[in-house]
Amino acid sequence: MRRFLRWPHRRLPGMRAVVTGASSGLGRALAWQLAQRGVHVLATARRADRLANLEDEWQAAGGGRGSLQCLPGDQTDAAFRSTLLEAATDRLGGLDLLVLAAGSGAVGPFEASSPETLRRVMEIDFFAPAELARLCLPALRDGRDPAIVFVGSIIGRHPLPMHLDYAAAKSALTAMAGSLRMELAADEIDVMLATLGPLASEFWESLIDGNRAAWSRGRAMPATRAARRIVRGVIRRRVEVIPGLQAKGYVLASRLFPRLFDRCVMRRAGLRRPFVRFRASPRHRGTPSSK
Repeated sequence: MRRFLRWPHRRLPGMRAVVTGASSGLGRALAWQLAQRGVHVLATARRADRLANLEDEWQAAGGGRGSLQCLPGDQTDAAFRSTLLEAATDRLGGLDLLVLAAGSGAVGPFEASSPETLRRVMEIDFFAPAELARLCLPALRDGRDPAIVFVGSIIGRHPLPMHLDYAAAKSALTAMAGSLRMELAADEIDVMLATLGPLASEFWESLIDGNRAAWSRGRAMPATRAARRIVRGVIRRRVEVIPGLQAKGYVLASRLFPRLFDRCVMRRAGLRRPFVRFRASPRHRGTPSSK
């Protein structure tokens, strides 16, 4: 019955949302913009001081139609995930929107990396958001016009060298979003994937391992602009949003010309393929066959 009562566009005022990774960058921008649009937001991240500053700034700005509360903690901790859901139920009265924006990465050749780095990146970028989404499903079923937003990456669509850990995690998250979208269709819980390109954020300053590669430097979209595109996608019930022409061009080029795209990326990264001369097999060189 609820299906026939849904508006073509989602109405955000009055909705209740949990936003992860809200201490900086995209997560912070999403929490702020949702609250300005009338959403009651419970923002979370590991850095308690950053969350306190966010809450103070919200109060100093006079707030908006919605509200913004904060709860510091580590989403990779199962106990905290349960605490976060309980806090959303107690403080907000329920849950309508889950925005999974927390993430981290690592840079460097796979051979020189460690199993601990791979496991940590997968834990932050895939396992933690997956388990938080699983935990929140009963609350979302009881919510008003519910939705889940997974924050992915263009690297999850087509990987880059020296980013194997991050690419693997975001590829898994992309696949999960597509599968879960179909599973939850009968429950009328929308699932949207935000496939992001380079953002002006603290991502490079919070790497688990490695340093930013010189070849990766370039123009980056402001987090506030990307957040606006994502919020617009939530309102318009998009299946996926790819903010910015740079990200759209990356996805399109890698899909249409994958081998040429790989060569361009490898050249920019300084990973040149060795030139292999054609060497004829013994059969072509006229080597007599044994009888």
